[in-house]
Amino acid sequence: MDFITPNKMIIADLNKIEGRRYPARRRTQNLVGGASPIQARSFCVGHVTLDPRGGQVPWHNQEQEEVYFILEGTGEMCLGNERQILTTGQAAYIPPGIFHQLTNIGDTPLRMMYIYGPAGDVAHWKQELNGTLPRAGLEAPPLPEGAWPQCTEKPQ
Repeated sequence: MDFITPNKMIIADLNKIEGRRYPARRRTQNLVGGASPIQARSFCVGHVTLDPRGGQVPWHNQEQEEVYFILEGTGEMCLGNERQILTTGQAAYIPPGIFHQLTNIGDTPLRMMYIYGPAGDVAHWKQELNGTLPRAGLEAPPLPEGAWPQCTEKPQ
């Protein structure tokens, strides 16, 4: 990807970014990186809406370090062998290579931001869309005890 130094301000408007729906009941909108008009070398930023009662960023890992910031809602965050509840205003740091999952456990949509770096695509997006996401406890480490099950539904 070519990165240019613009001589004018570039705006990504969340209200105009359609984003993409995923089988795990979420919509992801790229703000920096991906389909966004803003491209950066060092990081990507996105807005994710998880559907009530089970919308999810399923169990996966990636090479980049990442932060999830909860804008609104209540979610179960799994990281390695840990499981905790995150609520509005909280952020979780995700080290590179560690399996993680965020599930909306509330009755209203959960809205969150992700920030990861360095910039680039992450494999779990394509894996989820292709129905090839590694399954917890089989091709990937197991989820922490008591965790919401990983969504491995194939796209319809």
